[in-house]
Amino acid sequence: MDRCFLLLLFLLCCSVVTPLRCITCHLRTQTDRCRRGFGICVAQNHETCMILKIYQDGTLQLSYLVCQRFCRDLTYKFQDRTYVHKCCNYNYCNFKTLKYFYS
Repeated sequence: MDRCFLLLLFLLCCSVVTPLRCITCHLRTQTDRCRRGFGICVAQNHETCMILKIYQDGTLQLSYLVCQRFCRDLTYKFQDRTYVHKCCNYNYCNFKTLKYFYS
């Protein structure tokens, strides 16, 4: 009985949850290049990966990628610009989806 308990304890201790990783870029331009803040963030409690895309006259002007707390998908217009927030929850998903917005 003790061996079964030890085996179960070992399996529970060794099952490690890997944290969510996201790409960070605080200024990504139309030329598909990160100008400021490129790196990787590890999402903390209640955070997911987020990409914010800013359009003007239907043309993508810039993007912003981070780990975002309490993120939600959202689109709104303000001063002739459209802001599109997209959230996702698997590793590097905010960078993988970026290429579809630039093509």
